[in-house]
Amino acid sequence: MESINWYPGHMKKTRELIQENLKLVDLVCEILDARIPLSSRNPVIKEITGAKPRIVVLNKSDLASPAQNDLWERALSDGGASVIQTNANSGEGAKKLLALLERLRAEKNEGRERKRPLRLMIVGIPNVGKSSLINRLAGGKSAKTGNKPGVTRGKQWINIGEGIMLLDTPGILWPKFEDPSVGLDLAFCGSIKDETMDLTELGLELIGRLAEMYPDMLAARYRLSGILDTPLGNMEAIAEKRGFVMSGGRIDYERTARTVLDEFRAGKIGRITLEEAALKN
Repeated sequence: MESINWYPGHMKKTRELIQENLKLVDLVCEILDARIPLSSRNPVIKEITGAKPRIVVLNKSDLASPAQNDLWERALSDGGASVIQTNANSGEGAKKLLALLERLRAEKNEGRERKRPLRLMIVGIPNVGKSSLINRLAGGKSAKTGNKPGVTRGKQWINIGEGIMLLDTPGILWPKFEDPSVGLDLAFCGSIKDETMDLTELGLELIGRLAEMYPDMLAARYRLSGILDTPLGNMEAIAEKRGFVMSGGRIDYERTARTVLDEFRAGKIGRITLEEAALKN
């Protein structure tokens, strides 16, 4: 599959927005996709925010491998960041995150007669669940949400607790993915709009990855008798099991690809992490 480049104009504006408002906040809360913690970590955000204190949130942890979630929590905390696993849809982990913010606010105001709010900026790539998590923290529909990247468009200050203010920013990707696998991971998880992709090729790539990393889950979901040697062979076997065969016995490759992508994103194939954590000795 050809390398993926994606840098719409509003993402350039988001970079400028982050740079302009960084001085107003005490810390940065970076939201990652637990299924692809490295690929969903925008290097531009790290470059912009520098040494600003940060919290790392592994969102969509319910869709990822539980064992890998724990390994990634340990790996990402090596740099001194606080790491919390969340599922923004169910609210799991939100109370833990809010408790951490309340503790940081208390530490900031220790010894002060006049209390000051804790201000944080929430950042992350598109479709990682930032707005859903904010709504959980704020206890209501305070931020726009959607299942497509690019829903949040402008700067939003949101009160998420007594003395805690959060600056929401639109999702931001970076100009070019040097490693093709990063672009694929982002596309698999829906952080790049499907309309910009060849979905048949993307689905074929995902089937190949799942056959390599999670063959038993793939076979169980699509009732395959076994995993074949090629992604195309597995795609055709899935199509036949699901009845995605058109007149003349032609395989409906696009429908098969869309089905596998949708079911992976919804967690129906299983709890899958596409990037395995490597801990330092």
